[in-house]
Order: sequence, then C-alpha cells, then structure tokens
Amino acid sequence: MSISETDHAEIRRRRTFAVISHPDAGKTTLTEKLLLYGGAIQLAGSVTARQNQRKATSDWMELEKQRGISISSTALQFEYGGCMLNLLDTPGHQDFSEDTYRTLMAADSAVMLLDNAKGVEPQTKKLFHVCRRRSIPIFTFINKMDRAGLEPLALMEELEEVLGIRSVAMNWPIGDGTAFRGVFDRMTRQVLLFERTQHGAYRAPVQVSSLADPSLEKLIGPQAAETLRQDIELQDEAGEELDMDRVLRGELTPLFFGSAVTNFGVEPFLNTFLSMAPFPTHRNAEEGEVSPFEPDFRGFIFKIQANMDPQHRDRIGFMRVVSGRFERDMVVTNSRTGKPVRLSRPMKLFGNERLLMEEAYPGDIVGLTNPGAFTLGDTLYTGSAVSFHEIPRFPPERFAILRNTRTDKYKQFQKGIDQLTEEGVVQTFYEPEAARREPILGGVGRLQLEVVQYRLQSEYGVETTMEELPHNAARWVAAGPDGVLPEKWLASMRSVVDCDGSRVVLFEGEWSIRYVKELHPNIEFLESPPPPAAA
Repeated sequence: MSISETDHAEIRRRRTFAVISHPDAGKTTLTEKLLLYGGAIQLAGSVTARQNQRKATSDWMELEKQRGISISSTALQFEYGGCMLNLLDTPGHQDFSEDTYRTLMAADSAVMLLDNAKGVEPQTKKLFHVCRRRSIPIFTFINKMDRAGLEPLALMEELEEVLGIRSVAMNWPIGDGTAFRGVFDRMTRQVLLFERTQHGAYRAPVQVSSLADPSLEKLIGPQAAETLRQDIELQDEAGEELDMDRVLRGELTPLFFGSAVTNFGVEPFLNTFLSMAPFPTHRNAEEGEVSPFEPDFRGFIFKIQANMDPQHRDRIGFMRVVSGRFERDMVVTNSRTGKPVRLSRPMKLFGNERLLMEEAYPGDIVGLTNPGAFTLGDTLYTGSAVSFHEIPRFPPERFAILRNTRTDKYKQFQKGIDQLTEEGVVQTFYEPEAARREPILGGVGRLQLEVVQYRLQSEYGVETTMEELPHNAARWVAAGPDGVLPEKWLASMRSVVDCDGSRVVLFEGEWSIRYVKELHPNIEFLESPPPPAAA
C-alpha cells in the first residue's frame, strides 16, 4: 500500500524548523517577523516594546509577558510561498535549555541566530552541538546589523574556530550600524536596499539594484559601493562554494545578514531558507528507519504542557507526525502501554490560541489533550509496532527543597508537582528515608525553579517556600558486579530517588564526584537516567 499523490505533495511542502540562539540575540523578534512576512500576523510586536504595545505572539505564559522572555516552547504553523511551515519557537533563556533540547528532537532543520556584536555565545554553542549530533541542517542569521558589530569575515572565522563549521555567505551586508543600508544577494546578484519602517512593524519596502548599476554610488555612496564590490569579489574567488549535500548533512551553514527589528534582510532570508531547507525525512526507531512516505501513521510526544488554557486547566501533548496521515478521531497504539488511544480532540496551536485540527502530515505538530495518557517520549502508531528513540533528559545543576505552606492544599500541591514534572519543567527527587515527603526540584538554572513556584500559585492556588541546596550535580548510580550500593556517602552528598525510583546522588562539585568514583570503582555514575526497563 502506498500513499496518494496528494499526500506525497503535502509532505514535500512541509518545513519544520526551530530557531536557536543565546538570550537577547533577538530570537523572539525574528520569529515574529517570520510570521509577519508569512502573513500569519499583520503587525509585529517586539518583546522590547513598551507595556502598552502588543506582546510577542509566541509568548503565552503571564510570567513571560512580565519578564519579556520566552520560557516555554510553542509550535506555530503558517503558510508561505507554497510551503507549510511548522516553526518550533523555543526558549532562549539559558535556564531552559532542557526544554529547548527536547524540542530540537522534533525539528528537521534549525535557524541559528547570532548577535552581530557578540558572535557565538555559550548557549548558542550548547544548542548547536545538539543539532550537530543529529546532523540536521543549520542556517545562520547574523542579526542586529543596524548596530555596530564585528566584521563579517571575523564572524565567519568565529563560526569555524568556535563551532567547527564552515559557512557560505548567501548575502553580504552593505555597511553596519547607522550606515547599514541593506544586503547584496549573492544568488540573484542583486543589491537590495531597505527603508526603515515605524518600529519595524510592517513589511519593509525594497529597492533592487545590481553591482553594475551606475546609480549604485548615488544610492549608497562611492566608498560603500567600492567596499561592497571588493568584498563580493573576495567571496566569489576565495569563499566557500554552496554544496547542498554538505548543507543537508549539517557540515556547511548558509549565512545571512540582516536586522530582525527593522526587517532588513528578513524576507530574502525566508525565501532562500524555504528553497533550501529539507522537507521531512526518515527518523530512526528501534525497529529501523521510518520514512515519512510510509502509509502507516507514526508520531512521538516531545513536549507536555499543562494549563495553557487557564479556564480548562488541561494538559497538551505536543506530537510530531513522522509518517502517514493523521486524522481526527483516529485510534492509535501507545508503544509504552500497548493500549489503544482515540485522538478525538487534536489541535493546532498558535501561542495560546487553538483550532481544531482535522488532519496533519509528516512534519506537522499536533496538540493532543492529555488526561494522563501520554508522557514525554511516547510513540503513537497504527499498523506494525514501532518505538522512536527516547527523548533525552539532562542532568540538573541547581537544586532546592520545595515546601507547601498550606496543609489544606496538599492534594493541589502534589498534583501540581506531578504535572509539572511530567511536562519536564523540572526533575523531581525525594529522600527515601525522610520523615516528610518533600520534593527536591532539579533544574539547569534558578529561574527554572522559580517558574515552578509561580505556576503552582497561579495555576493550582498553592503557596510554597523554597530552600536552595548547595549541590550542583546529579549522578544516577548503578551497583557494580557485587550488586551493593554504599549505605552512606560523604557528608556533603545527598542520596535521593527520582520519580521512577532510580537511585541518584547529589554532589557539591566535580571534585567530590572524582573522589567518590575513586572510592567506589565498581559503581557506575551516570549523567542521565537509566532506560525505563532498567529502572
């Protein structure tokens, strides 16, 4: 059995990608401008706008609006240029890297956003390496060209030296800072000059010229025209050549220059990106590769989000469609439980807005109401059994004991902790011998722990206090050949269990980890939890 020509065409026009960046590189602004040019919105609102201006479309949580940052990942779908785009908007804040890492598992390509003045920053490096491990194509957008920054050649050298990836310039900036006038498109050999619009809220008009145009000197000035011609000649002779095979293997990154806040270069980038980015490809499962063109339906849950609708207090499982056609009310099997599940209320989400979804194709993101039926990493399928590789978890670096201050709210407190842990907002641990069952929260940053407190109060009506712990590393422990674990560890260490009952030890530093490894050479210390079957 094969799929129809219509289904085949629908798959080929899908583009599923994420935008990755360090905090404050302009990711949410770029996301909004992509929506603006895609026609999904008519007026862009920046997170840096004043309180009386529009809030960022992709941010829905009240805390995000208060702080002007993206905390939770969202999925945005819109059409542009004959393509159906699934944009996975991920948190840029460094405290939320684990949620970002998981969301990257659902992407087929990534747009790496760099600050013109700061180049490659720490969070960018972490996210880049997640993409590199999956060998997915990476497209680089150098942002904030309307501000003074590093030379374009210096930025290209930094990409190679810091990230180990070569770049090919798809366009070239004309000036920078207040002198930034536009870009030269190396593919079309056209000079694209832009006019500023009010707050960058509307599509920027474009003037098109060429390097040979005698009026170029009048448009940008004699010095800028001469510099541009020299730069382009250098790139043509000595620069990297575009090799799509290397791009699709994640070995070469196409490079674009622009300014998201003023719209300079955004539309040319989007047009070129869509022509180069891959449509959905095969995915690795335990049973082998799964092609998007297989007729049987397969998908996996890469994110759980609770209480997106405050009026309903529901939970949404975000599912990436891998193969086959998804249809409303279809019955699938959950590979984890082996039980059938009817998917009766599928939704397409746009920020906090939701629309009922009748069908979806490989590459699409479907929101599924989740009455406890799904967990992170679940595979849903029809036909022969399949199970995609587990969604990764990462060792937390910040820990705190969370205490409920209202005994009459115990049920709400426990429900909130269970649901937020299920979402992957934090990892939760317990001391097995403690007199009181008080959760120890683990996250990659303090703000991540604060979000739990905020959401417990705003969504579950529970007030809490938090006591930070001195530990900064967690290791899952597995007994050696003798099958015995120590009864006591160092005084500075804390022995706990995770939600699956696996033994975990919290350390105060790398020195203590090394010391304990020397004391107990037969014990395995793992940076991530063991597979569920071994738990």
